[in-house]
Amino acid sequence: MNKNKKTIEKITSRVKIYLVIIALLFILICTYDVRWIVPSIILYTLLISYTIWVNSKKKTELETHIEEVAWGVNSTVRNNLHKSPIPILVVETDGDIIFKTPKFNKEFKEIDVTTYIESIIKEIKLEIENDESKKEITKQITIGKKVYKILCEYTISKKRDKRKQKEYVLTLYFLDETRYNTLFDQYVNSKLCIGIAVIDNYEELISRLSPEDKPTVLAKIDKAVYDWASSTGGLVIKNERDTYIYIFEQQYLAEIEKNKISILDIVKEIDSKMPITLSIAISNEEKTYYERYKSALDGIDLVLGRGGDQAIVRKEGKYKFYGGTSLEVEKRTKVKARIVAHTIESMIQDAKDVIIMGHQNPDIDSLGSSLGIYRLAKTIGKPAYIVNDNFGMNLGKFIDVLLQEEEYNDVILDAKQALAQISPESLLIIVDTHKKSYVQVPELLLKTEKIVVIDHHRKSTDFIENASLTFQEVYASSAAELVTEIVQYVDRKVELKPIEIESLYGGIMVDTKNFTFKTGVRTFEAAAYLRKFGVDIIKVKKWFQADLESYNVIAEIVKNAELIENSIAISTYSEVAKDSNTICAKAADELLTISDITASFVIGNTGDNICISGRSIGDINVQIILEKLGGGGHITLAGAQLENMTIEEAKIELINRINEYFSEINI
Repeated sequence: MNKNKKTIEKITSRVKIYLVIIALLFILICTYDVRWIVPSIILYTLLISYTIWVNSKKKTELETHIEEVAWGVNSTVRNNLHKSPIPILVVETDGDIIFKTPKFNKEFKEIDVTTYIESIIKEIKLEIENDESKKEITKQITIGKKVYKILCEYTISKKRDKRKQKEYVLTLYFLDETRYNTLFDQYVNSKLCIGIAVIDNYEELISRLSPEDKPTVLAKIDKAVYDWASSTGGLVIKNERDTYIYIFEQQYLAEIEKNKISILDIVKEIDSKMPITLSIAISNEEKTYYERYKSALDGIDLVLGRGGDQAIVRKEGKYKFYGGTSLEVEKRTKVKARIVAHTIESMIQDAKDVIIMGHQNPDIDSLGSSLGIYRLAKTIGKPAYIVNDNFGMNLGKFIDVLLQEEEYNDVILDAKQALAQISPESLLIIVDTHKKSYVQVPELLLKTEKIVVIDHHRKSTDFIENASLTFQEVYASSAAELVTEIVQYVDRKVELKPIEIESLYGGIMVDTKNFTFKTGVRTFEAAAYLRKFGVDIIKVKKWFQADLESYNVIAEIVKNAELIENSIAISTYSEVAKDSNTICAKAADELLTISDITASFVIGNTGDNICISGRSIGDINVQIILEKLGGGGHITLAGAQLENMTIEEAKIELINRINEYFSEINI
């Protein structure tokens, strides 16, 4: 192409020289006879015009001739293209086909590739225009039953001089990758996935079954698990009396997920007297099989932390949950509580100081639990501080009482003070949350490796991974209940102050909705322990009484509620207010007192984000629904916060997730 241009430029240069010589001759003639000036100018103008026209015509003819000569000279290249074992197409971006190899014609003899080619040309042209420095472009396309990798080389077309739009000449090489992709898929599908299945309520099952029924029921469980595994070409090994190791090829994973891990429902039908539930974790990640096994073990911890009766599949760095629609059955033991209490006591003893932190926008459960741990640390003789960068809007009356206690004036730290106080020797105790993104000051998690988590919420994927000790009991009513147990079981006698006793009792009372939701034997035992110290119940209730204005707002929200699925109430609170979280939660509770309503959701606007409070009597799992929106909680009580949305957009998203929930449980 460059040689062609040089040839044309040479010819053009000669013409210019001739015109200069003629101009000099005209000037010479005019100096002898001035009458020739006007005719000379006219003649020279006509000569220049004619020269330009002829030159343009000759240039086009010459370009064509040179290209033809060049193509003839490169006959070896042309023959090589004809003999190419791969399909090659030379085409301009305006659609004009310049050349096809015989292999191209043969490959696509029975397929009309026009549409495919047009699509590829558009994509390549756009890519070239975005970055003309690219030397080679690669695309993938499926034509018929084959997959082709297309390599493209390009040059600028001659047609750019005739059009305003620049065009390109593309040389497309079609590499058949069908077999490679098939072999790769076979390789991926043959990789082994490793799963672990655990019988959640094994101990309870053994204790409640009669001696004659026990072997039969356990045999039925084994058979159900083995049959389910064999249907997927998998292998099951019973590792312990309540644990199974499940190994299968990845090609079956999609079918297993499509059936929503059906074994979860199968085992529930084994014994009508007592529901049997499984926790399952499956992993197809990590390089070695041992690493996949470890990944599955981590998954089991996560599933059990969410209450069991569900499965988790980890792939591509993400978790996907199945099941978890039934209420948790309490299966905590006092032995574990005592062990945790003694461990925490020892960790406090070894620490330089203790930093206690709850979740953002704290409630009475978070703050009451913090005060309980604070008193434990002070009893052991260690300096202790409570991180509270912002008080929840529903704690106004309680905070007024708390701040009257002089002891706490220098104990409660904001974010800046906490970051200055903490050190690698500090013990950081997180209460009422396990989410690293939801704690008051997330930066504190990076300042020490000595971290304890005390929480009662179902475990999410955003959990604090580097905790030295995690006491997470989803069967507990509240973090206050867990802290009360710890206080009871430590070796030292902890003398709780009245404000600390009342805040712990308030945490249990509020989270159980006055002991009507999520209460177990241990809940009442913890409450009874606190009552022994003389809790003023009326005083605690007054902390959380709503004023008449707030009550009217809640009544209006309840009045405007809409019903979907005949039993789910959804309402909105349109006012932008910092205490929207509290109002929405109270309105959701109130909606649940209406007959035939099994679940309620109230959406509000805090000014910073959209908040959703979800409540249920247990028939519907509000946690699974709100997890789909980035939230979490329990089956009967959950919440979520959404950013960059309006209330109406959040409502549409919520309804879509509710519909997803019902479509999943009905499959």
